[in-house]
Amino acid sequence: MSAQGDITAEINFYKAPADGSAPFAYVEQPPAGQPEQNYSQTPQQVPLTDIQGHEDEYSLEHDAFSVVQGVPSAMAYAQFDSDIAIRQIYYPETERLILEHVPDAKRVVIFDHTVRKHDPTASRQPVTFAHVDQTAAAAAHRVRRSIADPDEAERLIEGRFRIINVWRPINGRVESLPLAFASGSSTDPADLIPVQRRYPTFTGETMSVQYNPKQRWLYWSHIDDDERILLQCADNKEGVVARAPHTAFIHPRSPPDAKPRESIEVRALVFD
Repeated sequence: MSAQGDITAEINFYKAPADGSAPFAYVEQPPAGQPEQNYSQTPQQVPLTDIQGHEDEYSLEHDAFSVVQGVPSAMAYAQFDSDIAIRQIYYPETERLILEHVPDAKRVVIFDHTVRKHDPTASRQPVTFAHVDQTAAAAAHRVRRSIADPDEAERLIEGRFRIINVWRPINGRVESLPLAFASGSSTDPADLIPVQRRYPTFTGETMSVQYNPKQRWLYWSHIDDDERILLQCADNKEGVVARAPHTAFIHPRSPPDAKPRESIEVRALVFD
């Protein structure tokens, strides 16, 4: 059977700590006596709409995500194993893409990337629980970490800025573990739970997602190397649809021998 079309699939959502404490997760080895994280996930069967053939119906403004087709790239598959090649070749491509396809974008600062491979030997696996990468406070902190001049960083924070992840496969059409994303306009801010991400030298914040049947989840079946998903993770403009929760998921119609998914996400600050 073809792994496309509207489906119902299992998505993992936030389950609060039993003791009512604030949720946290250690990024590296936790201190003695501490768990790696104090919250868990709970699975829910969720209807997902396939946007294949309806790509133009979604926008950053209304959904906090958009998609782009027919994107050329000078990157060869093997080059995605090289951080140097990614920064020298793929970062400039991604910057141009954002400036062309994000309304009002005037300046782009790419601050990191992650290559994920559905392979037990890979250092980074697809993330299989619903989340958003930054809280509002973490987004402002990211500006301060990425802009060398502290005065300039504060000026930029006073203006409009966004964080947008640009997601794509790197080994051809996705056959397993595709990406699901919820329309930001269907997401109640109360369903987004700040989670401390405890690093050795600082504590950041992401958001985990509580299940709400009003959330409208979607995916893009058979996304290929020349296609991009723009996922907005933060927008400090008052009254806008700011962020789109997302997660990898097991497609119920993926064949057992489906090619393992490999992908890259590039994270960028976008200033008006």
